[in-house]
Amino acid sequence: MPQILQAATIALATLGTGAATMSVMNRDIPDFQVPDGAWSATGALDGRSFEVLGKDTESGAVLEDLLVFRDGRFQSVDCQNYCDFGWSDYKTKEIDGVIHFTVTTICPDAPHTVVFYGRVDGDSITVDGTWTTRRWYWTNQIVLTATGELVPAGGESAEG
Repeated sequence: MPQILQAATIALATLGTGAATMSVMNRDIPDFQVPDGAWSATGALDGRSFEVLGKDTESGAVLEDLLVFRDGRFQSVDCQNYCDFGWSDYKTKEIDGVIHFTVTTICPDAPHTVVFYGRVDGDSITVDGTWTTRRWYWTNQIVLTATGELVPAGGESAEG
């Protein structure tokens, strides 16, 4: 019986100091690293929407989305439907006629951060990024890649 009390005392002391919490926490995973450059809020993609088809690079799960650019803001319809991400400011830079863009979206009600990095060449878009969920006890990240095409004017369905 004394050994049980001793073990319980050690367990309580460990929990009280937070040592147990540290031993079960996972390391953080950094968000997608967007290339450095002269990013600016130009609104260069305003008025455009792109239907994209992609995948989770680890699981192969298919990802379908509509990406909307309006008034210097960006919205992923899939993110909006999942967690009410809303509209986020986006930045662009042009390199050899290709518009590069980046945006970080954050869910207001859950620990989700999505970083998009894309390239728009004419009517085609290529997107890479990460969806990271951080909780005190684990971090999960989905690495995504997608390609798509411009939706004709009037074809977008995002509200805002």
